Amino acid sequence: MRRLATLGLCSLFITSAAHADEGMWLFNDFPAERLSREHGFSPSAEWLEHVRLSSVRLAQGCSGSFVSKTGLVMTNHHCVQACVEQISTKEKNYVERGFLAKSSAEERQCPALEVNQLVAITDVTEAVHKATEGLSGEKYVEARTAETSKLEKACATSDERRCDVVSLYSGQRYHLYEYRRFQDVRLVFAPEIDIAFFGGDPDNFNFPRFNLDVAFLRVWQKGQPSRVDHHFAWSTAGAKRGELVFVSGHPGSTSRLKSIAELAYQRDVALPERLIQLSELRGVLTEFSRRGPEQARTAKTPLFYIENAVKALRGRHQALVDQMFMSQLETTEAALRSAVASDPALDQKYGGAWEHIARAQDRLRTIRKDLAAKEQHRGFGSQLLRIAIGLVRYGDERQKPNEARLPEYGDAKLPALKAQLFSPAPIYPELEITMMTFALTKLQEELGPDDPFVRLVLDKRSPQGRAKELIKASKLADVGLRKKLFEGGAPAVEAAKDPMLALARLIDAEARKIRKVYEDEVESVVQKNNELIAQARFDVYGTSTYPDATFTLRLSFGTVQGFPHRGERVGAFTRIKGLYARATGEAPFALPLSWRRAKDRLTMNTPMNFVSNNDIIGGNSGSPIINKDGEIVGVVFDGNIYSLGGEFGFDGSTNRAVSVHSSAIIEALDKVYGARGLVKELRR
Repeated sequence: MRRLATLGLCSLFITSAAHADEGMWLFNDFPAERLSREHGFSPSAEWLEHVRLSSVRLAQGCSGSFVSKTGLVMTNHHCVQACVEQISTKEKNYVERGFLAKSSAEERQCPALEVNQLVAITDVTEAVHKATEGLSGEKYVEARTAETSKLEKACATSDERRCDVVSLYSGQRYHLYEYRRFQDVRLVFAPEIDIAFFGGDPDNFNFPRFNLDVAFLRVWQKGQPSRVDHHFAWSTAGAKRGELVFVSGHPGSTSRLKSIAELAYQRDVALPERLIQLSELRGVLTEFSRRGPEQARTAKTPLFYIENAVKALRGRHQALVDQMFMSQLETTEAALRSAVASDPALDQKYGGAWEHIARAQDRLRTIRKDLAAKEQHRGFGSQLLRIAIGLVRYGDERQKPNEARLPEYGDAKLPALKAQLFSPAPIYPELEITMMTFALTKLQEELGPDDPFVRLVLDKRSPQGRAKELIKASKLADVGLRKKLFEGGAPAVEAAKDPMLALARLIDAEARKIRKVYEDEVESVVQKNNELIAQARFDVYGTSTYPDATFTLRLSFGTVQGFPHRGERVGAFTRIKGLYARATGEAPFALPLSWRRAKDRLTMNTPMNFVSNNDIIGGNSGSPIINKDGEIVGVVFDGNIYSLGGEFGFDGSTNRAVSVHSSAIIEALDKVYGARGLVKELRR
């Protein structure tokens, strides 16, 4: 009874949960006994440590892995596309033509990329709970922020360390994650986008797929490729049908333990509004791309991410409006609430938690537009304004004790903040004007032309006129100037005459004000009461489940297998021959010249992509998929259409992770790109 109930908490499909390989498991709480019972393999502590240390996180939102002792990192092309675009020029468009460094001297530094390796996990639950005991609202937020900032600062002893206190099980557990930071990250290989994203948006989140969505980076230290003690070996055979496989990566976030009130807010308010905004922005950038080849180049990366987000968010929304899907979530919550209500002691401790969260969601509905306009969407589409806001806020926050600062400006976060503010990534004025014009237009629409904040921002100008005025006059594209202002602090920022800094100063008070309302009246209420609900789950069902994803390292297991779709069975593999059969010569099914020329050299039966029932979500992009021997058999790059509901639950019968097969990577590197040095490094 306890086993079925516990599984039901994290699965929408209780009847199949006992047989589904569900779970994004913590490395320090991995269900080795369950794995042994269901798959006949029990990983040792040494195996888990090796996998953890061989796995990495790209701080910009993806996963990856070390695949050689000289710091070679494998991830997805779409995870490094921004880097590829940033090192491109009008004359050398590496997004279109691909990039290959034939020697270490040719490897190109990515302007804004950071790689993190998780080296230690410490349970700090007792310290955080002691600091926040008996508190609520503003005092709860202040105490939690002070304690987590203190813990992070004590841990981050140098710029080569990053430390984050992570909330798990809705705040019932807190772990301190210590990372080794690599900030000198260089591009080694990226294929042409036409093969990395073959099939484009029509194929996105679908299967069969025929993508070479892979890229290789290298981490450097002190002017040399970094030596690493742990890396994955390369499988000679690659993934096989029915094989037990593992995904070690950093799933971004899930909402499988959230209350129905929170999910209803997402379904009725947040997701529809975000989808409308992104769809409109997609249209704006599509029109911008048609102005010319340079505009198409500079807009390609943001347009790619927007299109991907639209499809992903639409899938989440469709899951929540599905009556059967939602009713199963409601049944799960009702069962827990009933169990709590039937026990007077539990009811006294936890009974009111759900209502408190529901009232907080009602409050969020009333402040959401001000919150989004003034604080959450800071920068109004402009990188220059985001930089200005960072400089202004840091200048103010640095004058406070570390424990009293906004969390993102604490001492432990300064290396990451500097990396963002001092990034040499190019800023394109024409694209900036287009993006900011759109954002200011939406600001005016949402809050109204007579709103004091709108008047403050626009300063009696039209959205387009204000955007042009600010971007053309700002000098913040100069990285050297940014560094001087950062070091000079508030006096230097205050003395600067840059219009972006002036605007950032003007809007900061209103932004801080609405942020405080949100933290005191919504965020703290939700977090505090979710902690109570999480404890209620533990009291009623036990602790044998996994926490929601938090963009921290997790390990999932599953098997290579197909899935049912529209009454038919979709096979687990595609092969290179299918790529050529699918090609039409026109976008998005046009093969790059390198692949057309290499056709006769390729082994057509080589597996290209494959699917497995590993439990993944956004953030797992670039995750290594390995066998029980810890060998690379592929790299995850997507999920199928059924996985889009994975934000809220997992159905092992249809949810699938989509990966590039390791054999296809070697075949392409060797026979299409002539990257024999890279192949040799992978096979060592």
